[in-house]
Order: sequence, then structure tokens, then C-alpha cells
Amino acid sequence: MRSFENKIVVITGAGKGIGRYVALAYAREGAKLAILDRNADDLKETENLVREKGAKVFSRIVDLTQPVDIADTFREIKSEYGKVDILINNAGLGKSKSPYELDIDDWDYVLNTNLRGTFICSRESAKIMKENGGGAIINISSTRALMSEPNTEAYAASKGGILALTHAMAVSLGPDKIMVNAISPGWIETGDYSQLKPLDHQQHPAGRVGKPEDISRACLFLTNPENNFITGTNLVIDGGMTRKMIYEE
Repeated sequence: MRSFENKIVVITGAGKGIGRYVALAYAREGAKLAILDRNADDLKETENLVREKGAKVFSRIVDLTQPVDIADTFREIKSEYGKVDILINNAGLGKSKSPYELDIDDWDYVLNTNLRGTFICSRESAKIMKENGGGAIINISSTRALMSEPNTEAYAASKGGILALTHAMAVSLGPDKIMVNAISPGWIETGDYSQLKPLDHQQHPAGRVGKPEDISRACLFLTNPENNFITGTNLVIDGGMTRKMIYEE
């Protein structure tokens, strides 16, 4: 039997990129999926790919800046499946602007999508998990929570907040047997991997740029019920880049 046979897995930002690969990974393992995204065309493409794997899938267009829509969606998921076993908070976006030019609307949009959206999805799924004896939540953060490029203040703040939210919720939800962990991806190439340059790979201690499958395998590991002693942690998956010292000559 596959490891996640008949588990109910909710994935935000499932329309493309890492979210799509995570959805397909759970589909291959026998899970039933609820996939959420704000882009209808991307979401439909992922839905079709999941169905090709033979998995049952429920899909909804959701804007994570709208708390009422999130709550309504989780009520629909509960009505459809009766429970939620796993939540992957993957949806996220950024605004690259100088801090001198970053306005409050941009700041709020990024923080409300990435951080507040992650909290509300976690809260709503946890309510359902609690009724059914527990579950697992994975928050997709970023190595930008630990290090930065210029002009990424809103994104970095949101991802740093996700790390803090992760350990806070792990402590609060632990008595209800809900494990909460974070994954911080580094450079994960979701486009044409063959177009990367040798230098792109060489700058990673692991010798290559990351792939979405690197993240989906980590999700499967952390949400496996046998790994329920792991909670409140942040798994950095970046080919070693955040451990590499750089000296400018």
C-alpha cells in the first residue's frame, strides 16, 4: 500500500511550480487532494495532471488575502472529504522594490498573502484535524528568512514570520497531535532546468541547483505519520548555500 493512501492533503499555491510537484507527489502516493490557487488556468492544469495519476482531487480558486474565502473553502473541503490530514502552505509571492519606494499597499499584499494567509489556512485546517485525532502542517518558508538580496523587505519579513509562526503553532497545536514544521527552499528551478549555466550549479556546495522534487520529497518525509517526533523545526533545502562563506576580493 502506498504511504498516504486515502489521506486528505490540502495544498495552497498548487497551480504551478513547487505546489504542482507536491500535489503530484502525494497523488502518486495514493492521497486525495484539495488544491487551491488564485489562477484558474494554472489550477485546472494541475487538476488534470493529478487526475491522470488516478487520484481524487477537489480544486478551488482562492485569494489568500480574503479570510472569509479561506474559511469558506475549508468548510467545503470538510464537506467533500470529512477530514483534513495534511496541509501544505505553499502559496506565496513577493514585491521587489527599494524600501524607500515600498508602499503600504505592497507591504500589506505580500504579508497578507504569505503570512496571514498561512496562519488562516493553518487555523482552519487545525480545527478539522483536531476533530479527527491530529495531522501535519508544512509551511513553505524560504532561505530569504535567513539571508537576503536587496529590495526584498516585504518578502523576507513574511518568510521570517512564517518561521516564527511555525514554532508557535507547533507548541500550541502539539496537544492535539498536530505537527507543524517549515521547509525553507533555496534556489529551486521550476523552469527549464537544461538552460541553467555551469556556474549556477557550481555555486552550490551540493553541486547543482535545486529541483521541485527536492521539496516534494521533504514534504512526504515530514508528513509521514512515523515521523511525528519532528515538530517545530525548519528544514533548509538549499544545496548548502546558506552555509557557504563568500569573500569578495
